[in-house]
Amino acid sequence: MKKIAIAAAMILLAVSACKKEEKEVVLEELSVEEQDDLTFLIQEEKLARDVYIYAFDKHGDAIFNNISSSEQKHMDKVEELLIKYSIPNPNEGNDEGVFENIELQTLYDNLIVLVDSSLVEALKVGATIEDLDIHDINTLMTHTSIYDLTFVYENLSCGSRNHMRSFVSKLDELEALYTPQYISAEDYEAILASETEKCGK
Repeated sequence: MKKIAIAAAMILLAVSACKKEEKEVVLEELSVEEQDDLTFLIQEEKLARDVYIYAFDKHGDAIFNNISSSEQKHMDKVEELLIKYSIPNPNEGNDEGVFENIELQTLYDNLIVLVDSSLVEALKVGATIEDLDIHDINTLMTHTSIYDLTFVYENLSCGSRNHMRSFVSKLDELEALYTPQYISAEDYEAILASETEKCGK
């Protein structure tokens, strides 16, 4: 019994010592710019999701259904950051196609008109959205050094590159071309020349 009691006491002392050595985890405070970036990004990911849902309903091509599901996952990842840093979600309570950000609302309305015109134009809209996403996320990454944010940004950018490859491949099948509007021609060609990426791996 004495040996058991001594062993138990030693364990308690070891646990107590470990607790004293534990460093207090302090949540980093985001700048106003970093907070604004997250609230913008989750709306931009919603725009992508909502346009693709609309395009699938209009044209029935599985590419839009598949990528809209991926965009929902992107939104979920950004929402995790909003919750972690106690930032209100600007998408809360907004239906599909409704945005707090006026510029994104206008962009959505304009893109929907193009989606309505033909499947080829809808695919070009998809490529345009991914083009814009890559450009914007690359910009956001220059605004922060916080790991939580850069990790999500890098994974979302990776996903957008894969989506761009998918849309452009589908356009190739239909003998249609997409010209990049936001990223450079060099970056665009580099994306198309590389293999599908395993994001977050």
